[in-house]
Amino acid sequence: MRSLAERDPDAVEEMDRPDCDPAKLRRTYAQFWLINTVVSGWRRNYVRYLRPRLEPERINTLLDIGSGGGDVPRMLARWARRDGVRLEVTGIDPDDRAHAFASSRPAVPGLEFRRAFSSELVTEGRTYDVVISNHVLHHLDDAQFRSLLADSEQLAGRLSLHSDIERSRWGYGLFSAGTLPFFPGSYIRQDGLTSIRRSYTADELAAAAPPGWQCLRHRPWQNLLLHVPDGTPP
Repeated sequence: MRSLAERDPDAVEEMDRPDCDPAKLRRTYAQFWLINTVVSGWRRNYVRYLRPRLEPERINTLLDIGSGGGDVPRMLARWARRDGVRLEVTGIDPDDRAHAFASSRPAVPGLEFRRAFSSELVTEGRTYDVVISNHVLHHLDDAQFRSLLADSEQLAGRLSLHSDIERSRWGYGLFSAGTLPFFPGSYIRQDGLTSIRRSYTADELAAAAPPGWQCLRHRPWQNLLLHVPDGTPP
């Protein structure tokens, strides 16, 4: 394994391989909700960044790019409904396997899934109040990274928020030790460690982002990349 002092963009997550074990992949999708609940900070993101930009007197729209197993958009749809906010959530993922899993779960009011790239929605002329992604940026090569952010600027009317893991030695060690007894028969631990190796530090992410994007470091292990079309502070 390469040193964590530098990104390892050539490391490949097993679940990204087209020939990975389908049973392990389904189990991984099914277990994502626990990992995202514990480490991804979406409740904080919803309260701090998303909810203030949702208007209770009208229908709001949110797009989740690379929605995977669909647990994050499900959480957001439920929180908004509980808060009395009308929110229509669309989760997109180009992977047939992810789309099939997300679509197979019990329906949540105001939530739909599509198998699509963000660029397809731009071509269709779609727009949303808020555009998000969760742990997607580290999967992308440089061209895909730039394209995703460009698409987000086209699609989001109020806010784009992309949340990703921050690479660090202590984060790698904690995740390695903390997940060792758990998640048998899935790719959670193995791919989680690979994700950390592929991920950016806050300084690297800020340097990679184009003008108009702001990188915020949220302890203990998250980076947020935000873009507000009107230029107001996030």
